[in-house]
Amino acid sequence: MSTTVSRAIEILELCSASPRTAADIAAVLGVHRTTILRTLLTLQDAGFVRQTSPGVFGTGFRLAALARSAMEHFDLRSIAHPHLAALGGDLRLTIQFAVPNRDRITYVDKVEPKESIVLNTIIGGDVVVNTAGVAKAILAFLPDAERTPILQRASFERYTDRTITDIDAYERVLDDVRARGWAFDDGEYDSLSNCIAAPVRDHANAAVGAVSITSFRSRVNIEDLQEHLPALLDTTRAISTNLGWKP
Repeated sequence: MSTTVSRAIEILELCSASPRTAADIAAVLGVHRTTILRTLLTLQDAGFVRQTSPGVFGTGFRLAALARSAMEHFDLRSIAHPHLAALGGDLRLTIQFAVPNRDRITYVDKVEPKESIVLNTIIGGDVVVNTAGVAKAILAFLPDAERTPILQRASFERYTDRTITDIDAYERVLDDVRARGWAFDDGEYDSLSNCIAAPVRDHANAAVGAVSITSFRSRVNIEDLQEHLPALLDTTRAISTNLGWKP
C-alpha cells in the first residue's frame, strides 16, 4: 500500500473516532502538519471529511453514506457461520449465534455436531431473555435505549429453580457480565444444559450479537465448560474483526 493511501486511511480512522485538527493528527502520526493538512483538504473535497468547526475535521457525509451502504450489504450470519462451524467442529459441542432484533433477541444460526446436545431452539426464533447466555452477553453491552425495550418485553417466567425471575436481580447479573466480558446459563431454562456466551462487536464497538457454547450439564459442569472460554473468545474476536472491530 502506498504511503499516501496508508496515511489517508489513518487520517480517516482518527477523524471517525473524534473530530481533530491537523496539528492533532500530525502529532499522533508523527508527520508534518502541512502534509496532514494537504491530505485533509483533499479528503474534504471528496466528501470523506468535513470541518465540524473551523480547522477541526470530522467524518464527511459521503463517508457516512458509504458506511451505511456497506453495512446494508453485510450478511452477519454468513460472516459468522464459518467461525461457528469451526468452533463446533473443534469442540464437538453445540454452538449458537443470536442477535438483538428490536424488542427481542433472535437466534440466527446454530451448529450441532454429532453427539452434541440437540436444542429445541429455532433459527429465527426468540431467545428466552431471562435464561439464555447469549441474551445476557448481548444485553450487558447494549445502551439503555436498546436494552430497556427487550427487558420490558421479557416475561421473566420461571423454568427451573435456577431461573432469574426478578428484573433487579437480572440487572445485577448483567453488571457481572459487563465486568468480566462473558456470560453463562447454568441450568436456568432446563436442568439438562449449561452454556457460556460472549458478545460479538462491530466496527463501532457495538454489541451486534453473541455466540454460545452449550453442553449437557451431566457431562460438563459449568466450571469445566469455562475451560473452553479461550476458544469462545477467539471466535467472537475473529467474527468481530471481520465486522471491522478493533480492540
